[in-house]
Amino acid sequence: MYDAIIVGAGHNGLVTAGYLARAGLKVLVVESRELVGGACVTEEVWPGYRVSTAAYLCSLLQDRVVSDLELTRFGYYVDPKDPAFFSPFPDGRHLFMWQSRQKTVEEIAKFSRRDAERYPAYEEHLERLAQFVEPLLLSPPPNVPPASPGDIVEYLKLAGRLRKLGRRDLAALVKIFTQSAAEFLDEWFESDQLKVTLATDGVIGANGGPRSPGTAYVLLHHCMGGLAGVRGLWGFVRGGMGAISEAMAASARSRGAAIRCSSKVVRIVVRDGQAAGVVLAGGEEIPARIVISCADPRRTFLGLIEPGHLSDEFVQSIERYRSEGTSLKMNLALDALPDFRALPGADLAPQHKATIHICPDMEYLERAWDDCKYGKPSERPLIEMTLPTTYDPSLAPKGRHILGIFLQYAPYTLRGAHWDQLSDSYADHVIDLIAEYAPNIRSIVRHRQVLTPLDLERTYGLTGGNIFHGAMSLDQMFFLRPVAGWARYRTPIRNLYLCGSGTHPGGGVMGAPGFNAARVILRDWKKI
Repeated sequence: MYDAIIVGAGHNGLVTAGYLARAGLKVLVVESRELVGGACVTEEVWPGYRVSTAAYLCSLLQDRVVSDLELTRFGYYVDPKDPAFFSPFPDGRHLFMWQSRQKTVEEIAKFSRRDAERYPAYEEHLERLAQFVEPLLLSPPPNVPPASPGDIVEYLKLAGRLRKLGRRDLAALVKIFTQSAAEFLDEWFESDQLKVTLATDGVIGANGGPRSPGTAYVLLHHCMGGLAGVRGLWGFVRGGMGAISEAMAASARSRGAAIRCSSKVVRIVVRDGQAAGVVLAGGEEIPARIVISCADPRRTFLGLIEPGHLSDEFVQSIERYRSEGTSLKMNLALDALPDFRALPGADLAPQHKATIHICPDMEYLERAWDDCKYGKPSERPLIEMTLPTTYDPSLAPKGRHILGIFLQYAPYTLRGAHWDQLSDSYADHVIDLIAEYAPNIRSIVRHRQVLTPLDLERTYGLTGGNIFHGAMSLDQMFFLRPVAGWARYRTPIRNLYLCGSGTHPGGGVMGAPGFNAARVILRDWKKI
């Protein structure tokens, strides 16, 4: 008999396991794949190449989690990107954004002196908004409607925080939760090159284009973390993204948690209205006092719970929970570095150490979304590329490189086509698009891996291929995530909890859902 069984060894599941084990609970984590991490993994896709196959950059992981779980002691280390972004444009110009604000301002001035002057104020504006939102990340949201006196207290605390905001900042907060990324950026800048470079953070993983309401918050969400004291700066994890998950697993094991891989859960056992354990694919039943699911809400409630244990109303609300994704990931093994027309040279240079954006303007980005809306992969998609081997050469054989490509937009549901038939031809098309900016790309590709939204679902258990475990729109955030009345990690089944990205505060390698779930569980544990 375990005190707690966690379904899925995604990074949030491992965070929850680490905290529960530290509190003295007997914990078992059960994972269907042969390795821990969910979508936060490093895999040897080809001999000698260790690839961050799905998640590929780190910034949002909460400092509190890193500290409490002693992740640095277990091998966690991040190289901050510098430069942060490199955007080549069809007219031969390019834009760098650096860790240094002064260097970034000088780059922006090549496109607009007005924007260069406004950029420091823009960063300070985001900083003020983030300072308000960030404390909410590590706190369970109140229920709607209030279910207890505690919920009312939480509302009063939130109201008190809002009162401390000035009228201007309060208006800005409301706007960023409701505006599109384009509307938000239009208020600040005139240069399309700068706006589209910044707008990418608003559409990554989103079901929406730069003019879709709510994408301004997704942009802010991606600025919630930072590295080296720089807000919104991202970096490469030494050893690949799987090093985060391995550090979390080692931390949990050091406090007594057990982790079983290659053990697929097919059913959560419910008896007398409460969770009582899990059943594995081979028929083995493992009992536990509580069960915590790191799987997304749809997979948990519609796939792992037998019919009859949940009300029709709750099931219908989960069925309405939107979780189809629009992202495609490609991983390439390269014999050399890309040689860009906008900044020629195949020797290691700053452009290779940045996140590289192929997306020349906002109209291009909006048209990419237009294709997706009608069930078609973007003809000319947003392409975001990274070269982790420029920071960590050990990830590939000597002189070789890994290129990660994250692409918007590739809809999970295609009209008149199927991803299994379209995958290779679309990947060829993507390579052709990259060749318009880096002509040598075709000749340097040695191996290729393509992960369509359907592959992301099959391999990593991401329902609909959604990298955030569900759309991060206003109606599916905060006290509405995953559904109203059940935003505090508990579920209608007693002793069954959620701890994945389908709960507040949402997706990204953040650890906050796992942290919050653990706090709620430990409070309840005293009553079990």
